[in-house]
Parts: sequence; structure tokens; C-alpha cells
Amino acid sequence: MLKITAFGRDARVNALLGAGHFLSHYYQLCLPPVFIAWQKSFHVSFAELGLAMAVMAASTAILQTPMGFLVDRYGARRFLVGGTLTMALAVAAMAFATSYWQIVGLALLSGCGNSVIHPADYSILSGSIDRTRLGRSFAFHTFVGNVGFAMAPPATAALTLALGWRAALLLVGMLGVPVVLMILWQSRILIEDRREARHAAAQTPSGMRMLLSRSVMMFFAFFMISAAAGAGIKSWLITILHRSYGMAIPAASSALTGWMIGSICGVLLGGWVADRTERHLPFVVVLTTGAATVLLWVGTVPMAELTTVAVLFAGGLMMGASRTPRDVMVKDAAPPGQIGKVFGFVSSGMSLGGAIMPVPYGMIIDSGRPRMVLVVVAGLLMASLFCAGGARIGWRRPVVPAPAE
Repeated sequence: MLKITAFGRDARVNALLGAGHFLSHYYQLCLPPVFIAWQKSFHVSFAELGLAMAVMAASTAILQTPMGFLVDRYGARRFLVGGTLTMALAVAAMAFATSYWQIVGLALLSGCGNSVIHPADYSILSGSIDRTRLGRSFAFHTFVGNVGFAMAPPATAALTLALGWRAALLLVGMLGVPVVLMILWQSRILIEDRREARHAAAQTPSGMRMLLSRSVMMFFAFFMISAAAGAGIKSWLITILHRSYGMAIPAASSALTGWMIGSICGVLLGGWVADRTERHLPFVVVLTTGAATVLLWVGTVPMAELTTVAVLFAGGLMMGASRTPRDVMVKDAAPPGQIGKVFGFVSSGMSLGGAIMPVPYGMIIDSGRPRMVLVVVAGLLMASLFCAGGARIGWRRPVVPAPAE
């Protein structure tokens, strides 16, 4: 009976945090489908519209680490509620915008709210979920976020066509209100990571020293380089296949879809494995090496279109399966009570990695060597493994308070 009760509580925690994480990712990609309507309404360029996306992403990336400190010091639940409500109401308020700069300001506000999600969610998951099911919880958390990414463009586009862009954004934004109410209603089951350890850690000036430690910095680099590699696939795979092998755009798009579907399915597989072994690093190394090999193969060997889709699905499956063990490694490396700031910091590495490489990849394609992008991506994936191997898993050194004057 106790096991059933514990499992039911874990399921409710996963559902609550998963709903918020779904919205977090949905809101990040709900704006592009209304760009054409905004261009007509506000008479702005596509570059200016892109600025709204950049502002939202940049505010999230910059604030994730400070939010991690606040989550660890004052508790995750209040920031989770405030962050989710802020990003939801900011998107809803865009429905009433009368100028482009109001959109930019609201995008900034939504990004600020979004910056809370990763540090707060991982702190609560680590404190609430039974250790034997934590890998699957991390996997579900990542999975629903990816579903949010996938659903945002078509769902928002359909709502815009049916209702107009103002009603569409108002409806999408207001979806966050019942989620916030559910989190408040069920807040008693959201147990934060080791409250007493967090309180002890807050009494010492160890936060920045801990983030600048070798272990955490290597994880930051691991996440950053992995995201830089992923940007090459998401941004340029269609162009690479079309220009290198003459693959039709619909077929090349199907190949990218195959990679993305494989990645989403792989996340769940990785969560199942992460709960059944403590050897997370070898698992990540094998799968990442496999994914890099697949990309080298696609970049050097012409294949039939269907074969290319199948091979890329397999590569995405391996890449996705490596993500949950990676997250569990970070959790194990974080001192008790400091998980919020660690996940906030390494998540900002993902944002940085995704921002720095699309332009260099484009320059490689402009030089007439599009397949070289996949070679670079494979090289980055292998380089990321050196960072993972260099991280000292399982931070165990106690924080020693400074002696009294």
C-alpha cells in the first residue's frame, strides 16, 4: 500500500511539473506562427520580429543561474508558481499589444518567467521523486518539453487561422492559469531538494565557488558543446541533404523529422535505463559515439531517401537516450540543497551553445562544403565526451564555513 501511495504521489508530481515544462517549451515557439500577422499589423521587418525571439531566449539564458541561487535559498515552489504565471500572462497580454515594442517587452517578461522552470523543476523532482524512479521522471520531464516544442508551431498556426492572432495568443497564454492553480492546490506534495541542506548551504559563501569548480564547469561545457552540435542538425540538416545529395525538400524534411522523433522516443528509453544502472557515463559515451558515427555516415555516404530517414531516426534515438543519464549525472554531482543553481547554470550553457554555432555552420555551407557541417557536428559530440569524462561525478566535499574573525 505504501508503494502504491508513493507511486501515485510521484505520478502527480510528474504531471504537475510536466504540464509547466510543456508550457515553457510551447511558449518559446508559439510566436513564429504569428510573425506574418504581426508584420502586417505593426509594419516591421523579419529581423525585428526575430529580435522578439532573441530577447525571450536571452532573458531566459541570463537569468537561469541567478534564479537557481534564489530557488536554493528561498524554495522552489514560490518561484515555480511565479515564473509559470509570469510567462503565461505575458503571452496572453500580447493579444492586446498596440505596438511592436510592447511585444518585445512582453517577450522579455515571458523569458524572465521561463528562466525559473529548469532550476525549480529539477530541485523539486530531486526532492520529491523516489530515487529508484528519478531517471524516468527526468525523462518524462524532458519528453513533455519536447512535445511542447513540437506542438507549438502547428497548434498556434491553426488557432491563428481559426480565431485570429490576438484570440490565439490570449487562449494560449491563459492555458497557464489552470496549471498554476493546480500547482498551488497540490503544492503540499512538491518537496524541495533537502530543505535543511539548502538552508545550511545558504549560510556559507560557497555558491559561486561551487559553480566554478571543475565538476560543474565541465558539465557546463558538456551541455554547451552538445547544444552547439544539436544546432547544426536542427538548423541545417534539410539544407545539407538538399545541397549535398539533391534530396527533395519534403524528403529532407522527413529526415529531420526522423531524427527528432527518434530523439523524443530515446529520452524515454534513457530514463528507463538510468533507473537500472549507476554506470551512466559509459552509457552516455557509447550512445553519443553511436550518434556521431551516424552523422559521419550520413555526411560521407550517399544513401536512398528512406534509408537516410531510418539511419537518422536511429541516430536521434541514441542521442535522445543519452540525455536522461546525463541529467542524472548532473544531479549526482550537485551538492545537496544546491541542485537549483547547478541546473540553472548548466542549462544556460545549452542556451549559449545553441546561439553561437548556427552562423559558423552557415558560413561552412556558403563555402560550398555543406557535408562538412555534419563532420563538425560529429566532432563536437565527441569533444563533449571529454568534458563529461573530466567532470568529477558525485560532489562529496563538505562545505566548511569560514572561521570567525
